[in-house]
Amino acid sequence: MASTLQVLPRVARAPLRPLLWGGLAARMASGMALAEQARQLFESAVGAVLPGPMLHRALSLDPGGTQLNVRDRSFQLRQNLYIVGFGKAVLGMAAAAEDLLGHHLVQGVISVPKGIRAAMEHAGKQDMLLKPHSRVQVFEGAEDNLPDRDALRAALAIRQLAEGLTADDLLLVLISGGGSALLPAPIPPVTLEEKQTLTKLLAARGATIQELNTIRKALSQLKGGGLAQAAYPAQVVSLILSDVVGDPVEVIASGPTVASAHNVQDCLHILNRYGLRAALPRSVKTVLARADSDPHGPHTCGHVLNVIIGSNVLALAEAQRQAEALGYRAMVLSAAMQGWDTPAAHRDDRYQCHGYPLLVPAASVMAYVTFWESKGGLQGQDPMAGQGWSSGFH
Repeated sequence: MASTLQVLPRVARAPLRPLLWGGLAARMASGMALAEQARQLFESAVGAVLPGPMLHRALSLDPGGTQLNVRDRSFQLRQNLYIVGFGKAVLGMAAAAEDLLGHHLVQGVISVPKGIRAAMEHAGKQDMLLKPHSRVQVFEGAEDNLPDRDALRAALAIRQLAEGLTADDLLLVLISGGGSALLPAPIPPVTLEEKQTLTKLLAARGATIQELNTIRKALSQLKGGGLAQAAYPAQVVSLILSDVVGDPVEVIASGPTVASAHNVQDCLHILNRYGLRAALPRSVKTVLARADSDPHGPHTCGHVLNVIIGSNVLALAEAQRQAEALGYRAMVLSAAMQGWDTPAAHRDDRYQCHGYPLLVPAASVMAYVTFWESKGGLQGQDPMAGQGWSSGFH
């Protein structure tokens, strides 16, 4: 996922005059180096979507500490709070949530990438770690972002916690990128290996991510609204750090708290398209047939509040604000670019700035910040490496 931020020199009180590039070059010579500014923009964008700030923006307690406010909804707290989570950023999200709500927390289970606690300790990121004697149990798994037995154990522990809840309980679900691999729970008799093999075969034959997710949901106990169903009748609040362009909640981590809009016929259509229906394992055929004859129909999630608390849109907005504070005129060109196709970065896109046409190539800033000259010249890349930066605009 990538996004685009265009920075231009600010022209104070002269919005209709041509842009004066020499003034910016002089400012660069006397002020902060361009690479340092790029790093500052990058760090401000990342800082906007760190777990602590995100959680505190999304959640608040009333003065008495007995009511949790999430957006425009309120939930009663009386030692009835449970936490589950899965994703690459969930360790830090859980630490922030327990700091804020620990007095009411009964129990928690999270599934995070293998080795993440050691990595956070080594990096000195104590705010990303749970405190000693935390009520949140941590499972590490999905090495190399692939579902494995450790992640399966975590998913089953999360399901067990959810199924034990009552109508008086509140379940806080923390979700971030990587959550799908960290929450594998195939519907028996399908095995983890069979589900992985089918997914790999579909991917090898060109299935889209949407098609893969449709199959994953149909064969999962927890994806496609399955976790929300397991937690019923408890109230569920899902806090989501999006890693998907457009923030579709049904796609992020395969939508464990969002009712699936697909049915068995959709799955069979996909399998037919890629010539895999006849080769399905007996276990997969059994699960699909069982779902097709389910008298209860698809799950509903009326007891769930899904909230996007972080995304590249939020990161871009903060980078724009910071660029303007440094004296730039900043424009967010796109929050929906995808991929790393270098030639696409050199296509001629025309934008208008106070009536003057600007020839601007697209630029990716999600994993790195890129500055571009308004006439089309690349000014620099990779501020984290501190290399390749021009001393000013040409």
